[in-house]
Amino acid sequence: MTERDSDIEFDFFDEPETQEATQRRRAPRDGGGSRGPRGPRPPRRPVRPTAEATRLLRLAGLIAFAIFLVVVLVLVVKSCRSSSKNSEYANYMSDVRAIASGSAGVGRQLNDTLTTPGIKEADLETKLNGLAQQESQYADRAAKINPPGPLRVEHQHLIEALRLRTSGLTGLSLAFRRTAKSKSSSQAGQVLAKQALVLVASDVNWDTYFRNPALTELQHQGITGVSVPDSKIFSNTDLANTRSMIPVWQRVHGAATSSSSTPSGIHGVGLVSTKVLPGGQELATTSETTITASTNLAFEVAVKDTGEAQEVKVPVTLTIEKTVGSKSAPIVKRGTISLIDVGATETITFHITEQPPFSTPTKIRVQAGPVPAEKNFTNNKATYPVIFSIGP
Repeated sequence: MTERDSDIEFDFFDEPETQEATQRRRAPRDGGGSRGPRGPRPPRRPVRPTAEATRLLRLAGLIAFAIFLVVVLVLVVKSCRSSSKNSEYANYMSDVRAIASGSAGVGRQLNDTLTTPGIKEADLETKLNGLAQQESQYADRAAKINPPGPLRVEHQHLIEALRLRTSGLTGLSLAFRRTAKSKSSSQAGQVLAKQALVLVASDVNWDTYFRNPALTELQHQGITGVSVPDSKIFSNTDLANTRSMIPVWQRVHGAATSSSSTPSGIHGVGLVSTKVLPGGQELATTSETTITASTNLAFEVAVKDTGEAQEVKVPVTLTIEKTVGSKSAPIVKRGTISLIDVGATETITFHITEQPPFSTPTKIRVQAGPVPAEKNFTNNKATYPVIFSIGP
């Protein structure tokens, strides 16, 4: 056997095995365990992801989680900023409210001072100077407050309003001093009225240049639950004219030159009407009025100056007759009208917070005055028959 023959023989015996191996490799497979030439095949194992695919999946998960964290942080920061901004405005308005309340308190003292019967010139000047010092202190306190950025301009106007009040009070005191020896009550009244108008202007400035713009800014900033305080130092604007200031000056200088506290001339007030609020239903003295009671029940009493002189601190009393068991337990409300000019009519409102007697005829009694030196009392009182019903 030659070397060539030997090679051929080996090729012959190897060929069937090669073909069989090729058939095994090319045989179709199914997942259900198809049978091969040598029996059933085992089910195919699931393909496992490669390391690269695993890394990509993990990276995608980390990115999604990072996006979620960013969204949460943005929402938290936004909420914190909103809460912080709301607190900033609330704290600022709280500081302003304390000053506004104190300044309004000065206004109430001013009104009492100008309408106090028998006050002397020197005492009046001393009181006005003291009130001016109080206003100056409130202005200084306001200057130390650090307002939120968007309200800096409005805050400066607030300070200016307080300074204007200080100037008005000081000027009013000086006006009384300059007119102390005046021979003309008319000229004196004009001088006093000019200074009173300065105080009225301070109230207008407070509303126009501070309160109203501040309310607009709060709305623009989305601030809720924060109120802007109001403040008036000269609430009785009826005094801010020459006609009203003339009798004020006369009263002051009459007290300084007379030892008698009894005013001269004809004095008196008269009850004009009593109305039910809300609605304005007027009570009658000759027929029974049915009043529908509500949580905001009130009565508005109108009083007129029927004399020849300005009247101050006019007392008004409203009484609702009521019986509890066998005992009388009337509802009594008292108030004061600070000033009524000659021939003028002023009103006072009484809010009823107590429970009136329901479904039972009763009476409401109202009395205005008397005032000092009043001699005619026939028009000071009125009695109104009424019956209260429960409102809706």
